[in-house]
Amino acid sequence: MQSTGKKRVAIVDYRMGNLFSVARACENVGLDMVITSDREVILKADAVILPGVGAFGDAMDNLKDLDLVEPLKDSVRAGKPFLGICLGFQLLMTESEEFGTHQGLDIFKGRVVKFPAGKVPQVGWNRVHSGREGGFEGTLLNGVSPGEYMYFVHSYYVAPESAEATLSVTTYEGVEYCSSLASGRVFACQFHPEKSAGPGLQVYKNFRSLIEGKEK
Repeated sequence: MQSTGKKRVAIVDYRMGNLFSVARACENVGLDMVITSDREVILKADAVILPGVGAFGDAMDNLKDLDLVEPLKDSVRAGKPFLGICLGFQLLMTESEEFGTHQGLDIFKGRVVKFPAGKVPQVGWNRVHSGREGGFEGTLLNGVSPGEYMYFVHSYYVAPESAEATLSVTTYEGVEYCSSLASGRVFACQFHPEKSAGPGLQVYKNFRSLIEGKEK
């Protein structure tokens, strides 16, 4: 893809799913993006999206095999706008209990745990409620109404050690859990914004504003 002069977004390809739906959402809001597994492209990008579906352990193995662990951590440390989606959200945690114990990127302290009972995976629409004082203002959920529906597909959920970074919470099978986190220029969500119609597209519009320095 030739450069358009816009700031470049790297969509990380680590062989774990939903790349093209994310790419289409980026194109929809006018983002200049590239799907890549090249560590140098990721390091040079102005922003990073870490999507994903599948098993946590396999995902971490792939990130290690592709030598992408440090570039992802470096991108966060450098203060680049960073968006983690579904499995990409879970990978930001310290560890996961999915099919054994696996170490994550440890960008946020906490664990990925399984819903204790009921029908799993959760597949379909569910509400996202504000998890902090001030609601969604000034975050990638700005313009999304608290209680809005987003689209979920997952059997495990994120349990952060501290609630400080929790942006939204969602309830499924009697469990209220963290459905998105926001800290600095990092935003990560369990739901799929690219599959969540207008409210989900608003997340990508806000991400573009963050990248362009127009965040409110």
